[in-house]
Amino acid sequence: MTPTPIPRADHRRHVHVDAADPHRRGTARGEQLRTHLPAALDVYDRLFALGGITPGQVRDDAERALDAVGEFRPGARAEIEGIAEGAGIDPWRLAALNARTEILARSATVPPGECTTLVRRTTEPPGSTGGTGSTGAPVVAARTFGVQTWDWHVELSAHWHTLESRGGRHTVVGLTEDGILGKLGINSAGLALHFNILGHARDGVGGVPVHVLAAVVLAEAGSVAEAVDLVRAAPLASSGSFALFDGTEATLLDLSPAGVFAVGPDERGLLVRTNHFLTPVPAAEEKTWLYQPDSGERHDFVRARLAGLRPLPDTSEALARCLVTGPGEPPVTCLPDPAEALGRRWASLATVTLDPATRTAAVLDGTPADLGTRPWRTLTAA
Repeated sequence: MTPTPIPRADHRRHVHVDAADPHRRGTARGEQLRTHLPAALDVYDRLFALGGITPGQVRDDAERALDAVGEFRPGARAEIEGIAEGAGIDPWRLAALNARTEILARSATVPPGECTTLVRRTTEPPGSTGGTGSTGAPVVAARTFGVQTWDWHVELSAHWHTLESRGGRHTVVGLTEDGILGKLGINSAGLALHFNILGHARDGVGGVPVHVLAAVVLAEAGSVAEAVDLVRAAPLASSGSFALFDGTEATLLDLSPAGVFAVGPDERGLLVRTNHFLTPVPAAEEKTWLYQPDSGERHDFVRARLAGLRPLPDTSEALARCLVTGPGEPPVTCLPDPAEALGRRWASLATVTLDPATRTAAVLDGTPADLGTRPWRTLTAA
């Protein structure tokens, strides 16, 4: 059957919290999500069961993950437990949501259908925006901005929200799933993070869940350099990709049990990420049977499209238009096939742009093909 658009909320939930104490931030978030979390948990329970993961295994994995979070960042554990308290559910249930990537790594029957990310680092002509330095010479001004489709199971289309979290070291705005500490966004220091899942043969539970790590990076790091140092210090037992960029720098990280490896922008200042490793060490043990050929096809398609553009897009929204695809093209714009079963109905649940210059995250509750027909929600981390 032909893929079809999915229903969209008229007013997507927005969660706002403001407290210096992590547990209080969590409690405030949990109270706002109290009526929504049971349905999200039900979807994940069904996905875990579909993957052959027993309830006992889920609980054991969740408790191990929560312990790993507590050892790495006690404040992050306190915030997760606060969400559980505010929502009136057991803490291990919240931990299972935050470790859903790691728990689902056990499964070979729930293949991921994932995201596409573009980041552009551009250098403006001398003197155009950078002014002059102390010697009177023109200053070349660097600028970065990015866009991502967030593709996930269509059954979770109602179970995410935009987020504004204040009270920690940095204010953070962006998007995450109900109950999950963080995903993608930007902070008040101008550090942006796009998030993609990767697959390594040794993925599992035992380290800091990648979603929790993303939340910690945005809460604590004030630059790309600080973020990279933080990630390298984290105990990892699973895989993912962080596209990290601030006002001047940009890098793609391959995160895996084999280590953390960085990829810089190409000669045109572009970073392109789908769902396969871009560095050789983790690629040697990649779960290619899960992500290929889809990931490679999307990656090659986007790079070829960008190669034909002169000049390159100079705004976040123009960059987002590079992710519009249609019939016969790799599914960068992802619509679900209603004929498929649970676990195989992928959809672009949201399109997100991040701009360090303005400290903004703009969230489109739709696919890139919905540009111009649905409104953006713009959040500022000031």
